[in-house]
Amino acid sequence: MSKNVADHLVETLVAAGVKRIYAITGDSLNPVNDAVRRDGRLQWIHVRHEEAGAYAASMDAELNGIGCCMGSSGPGHVHLVNGLYDANRAENPVIAIASTVHTDKLGLDNFQETRPEALFQDCSKYVFMANTPKQAQNGLQTAIQHAISQRGVAVLGLPGDVASAQIESVHSANKNFYTQPRVIPNTDDLDELAGIINTNEKVVLFCGHGCRHAVDEVMQLAERLHSPLGYSFRGKIFFERASNPYAVGLNGLLGNKSGFEAMHQADVLLMLGTDFPYSEFLPEKCKIIQIDTKPEKLGRRAKVDYGYCGDIQSTLQELLPLLKAKTSTEFLDKMRALHQDIENTYESYVKDKSSEKNIHPEYVAHLVDQLADDDAIFTVDTGMSAVWAARYLKAGKNRYLTGSFNHGSMANAMPMAMGAGLSHPDRQVIAFCGDGGISMLLGDLMTISQYQIPVKIIIFNNRTLGMVKLEMRVEGYMDWQTDMVNPDFVKLAESMNIAGWEAKESKDVELALSNAFNHKGPAIVNIFTDPNALAMPPSLTFEQMKGFAKSMSKMMLNGKFAEIVDTTKSDIKYLREL
Repeated sequence: MSKNVADHLVETLVAAGVKRIYAITGDSLNPVNDAVRRDGRLQWIHVRHEEAGAYAASMDAELNGIGCCMGSSGPGHVHLVNGLYDANRAENPVIAIASTVHTDKLGLDNFQETRPEALFQDCSKYVFMANTPKQAQNGLQTAIQHAISQRGVAVLGLPGDVASAQIESVHSANKNFYTQPRVIPNTDDLDELAGIINTNEKVVLFCGHGCRHAVDEVMQLAERLHSPLGYSFRGKIFFERASNPYAVGLNGLLGNKSGFEAMHQADVLLMLGTDFPYSEFLPEKCKIIQIDTKPEKLGRRAKVDYGYCGDIQSTLQELLPLLKAKTSTEFLDKMRALHQDIENTYESYVKDKSSEKNIHPEYVAHLVDQLADDDAIFTVDTGMSAVWAARYLKAGKNRYLTGSFNHGSMANAMPMAMGAGLSHPDRQVIAFCGDGGISMLLGDLMTISQYQIPVKIIIFNNRTLGMVKLEMRVEGYMDWQTDMVNPDFVKLAESMNIAGWEAKESKDVELALSNAFNHKGPAIVNIFTDPNALAMPPSLTFEQMKGFAKSMSKMMLNGKFAEIVDTTKSDIKYLREL
């Protein structure tokens, strides 16, 4: 039996290591759907929204090396874009198939027509519109290699008539090449790097996701230099554990004072595998060294004095023998003591009591950390739920944590958990969701239900857009249109054949979480958290304090005295962080 382009596409995706496709079928995508059905090796996951499919495919790629999603015609393309932006910025190799109208209809403003080569240009490493079978076959091979080698999204535009056309002989290899080159600075650069470190006493390490495969080498480096070890949010799950004698916490918007102070009191800041986006939190007076596999990232966030291209594991393996062991622990001890003070403060929040429907979110996050498996995979929404994850989730033997850390989109945690749960059904998958985030892509709870993906969804139900409310207040605005009226999430879950538990008081939280974690299938835990719980940044400016006072004054003038009292009562504890 002769093969069409769709058959070839399926075979090529399988050879590339793709295990499942996230898509909504229809129209121009039907030939591919039929080819997937007949082949039988790929799982088709019928999502309710293509954005959720793109997020799930991104998580597949982040955990397993490659992911795939598809969207049919114009609306399906547009729905993919936000999730693909996130995948591309997270450097996750995702293949997106944008099926479209027949070739004889292109360029005529046809019903549901878009221009994939223009639409996806800004959210991909490669985008190609295939107008013939040969172009489709060669384009797919090229797309896969771009996604793998450049680490990001590659999009193939595929008209329906091309997908159903017979394949033709082409020159492409029809094989996918996964290469893991060992990238290190040259000998002179390594000698220069070692010389800087050897001649400066206070060296601080700041580690990101690029250290994922170099944890042992980073720890050896910290031990040799007696270096305080800070980390980005995306890097924390590899280093933040009670047994790490060098950890000083996060820096940045969600960071803490010890992580911030360590950087600013250092002689040398060594940034390893991190494209840290919050330039205002980085020091300006010390020497900054940055090492990354992508030279274009060097120096774009901070005043970098020395930049080196290299993967962290290989570079540190070459660097360590060149370094002299430092003897003084004075600086490390000082920063570790400050970090312990911060940790003690966070622990004190956990013990505070709460009123009905105003459970302290810190307590919830602390319990999740205590009850979760040692190899749990956590996904976190953007917003206040990310704050509690940043402060209370710790590394285990093989825990993993991710979120929309570069793109900063709402509604990412639940669909990311879908991808994690399908690709790793043997591991516990826990999503930290805000009520705003879960509401945005609520329909894909039915995808979780349909495939019985065993994810545990924790909803921090504070009935407001908490991070937005905080942003407005520190800028001097009265928060307006930030409140949310939510459905009964437990009843909603049960109507979707998902188990649900609820906690309205702190005494109910542990049992609700335990029930959900022990449940074999998908589960939702709806927890009514304090809408006024805040997160102080590691460095608070006078303008932020002035803005907050100004917003409180506006609320007073608008008759919201009771809300000011509640806010003040809730926020007073956070002043201990400053």
